[in-house]
Amino acid sequence: MPRPTGRVLTLLELLQSGGTRTVAELAGRLGVEGRTVRRYVDQLIDLDVPVESVRGRYGGYRLAPGYRLPPLMLSDDEALAVLLGLIAGRRAGLTTTQRTANETASAKIRRVLPKHLARRLDTLLESLDFTDRPGEFDTPDAGVLLTLADAVRHRRPVSIRYTDRDGRPSERTLHAYGIVAHAGRWYVTGKDAQIGEDRTFRLDRVADARTLPGSFEAPVGPAPAQRVLSGFATAEYRHEVTLRIHGTVEQIRAHLPVSVASLEEHEPAAGEDRATERWLRVELRAERLDWLPPVLAALDQPFVIERPDELRDLVTALADRLTSCARRA
Repeated sequence: MPRPTGRVLTLLELLQSGGTRTVAELAGRLGVEGRTVRRYVDQLIDLDVPVESVRGRYGGYRLAPGYRLPPLMLSDDEALAVLLGLIAGRRAGLTTTQRTANETASAKIRRVLPKHLARRLDTLLESLDFTDRPGEFDTPDAGVLLTLADAVRHRRPVSIRYTDRDGRPSERTLHAYGIVAHAGRWYVTGKDAQIGEDRTFRLDRVADARTLPGSFEAPVGPAPAQRVLSGFATAEYRHEVTLRIHGTVEQIRAHLPVSVASLEEHEPAAGEDRATERWLRVELRAERLDWLPPVLAALDQPFVIERPDELRDLVTALADRLTSCARRA
């Protein structure tokens, strides 16, 4: 027969699963009488666990938000899910500047894992590999992340201190539409109120965020993730590239995703059949061009380089190297 302390912890686990639990339901699950359930609830309250009573026909007990995190009961599957989430987040670089929080949270859960589950977890981690290598990412401040999330939810303007990639500091007023995780980094996208245009900011470059009075209306249009990807494709870089590629959207997007390039239909010349002459105009910006010729070669579709001339030279040089290699005995 379980000891009273064990039943109290079981009661906490039942309440943490959510919703309101009737006294009759809890008594049945714990194998005790109703007055004993009430006594166990009093013990949880004495431990500062925020249990509140709900009156009425369908009343009972439920957990209320407390001033601190109460003891947390996790099933084996839940503990494994949390640990794998922490491991994946650390590998992807999606952590805050309090990196030790990820490690200490993992350590706390692992310390209390049953031995059989700990062994299974170790076996999984030994057999698990990732297609990408862990990188060194600059991570955002937890306070900045939470302040911006609150501003997004309540549509409040927020003042941020931002340092751009050239090291220039500035203070912006942002109407934040959403927070996006992409390629191991956190971004916030929204309207820069000073210039009245949409902008995307890396959160690790935001030194401070402060909510301002007022509110704004959320725009109709692409979701925050789509805005971030489109912003990457149109960002200011050294080279502006325009191509015409004969192929489908799917064929081109397999090599030039939304975050890299924008696509639009190219009107066929007079006398050309739109069905057979399916050309798409591709525009992108890049700091360097040397990665683009191999991409065009892998695309294996007819293309025309409209600009810049430097890209033509690089494609010709790659073609010459491939031809030379192919002719070697």
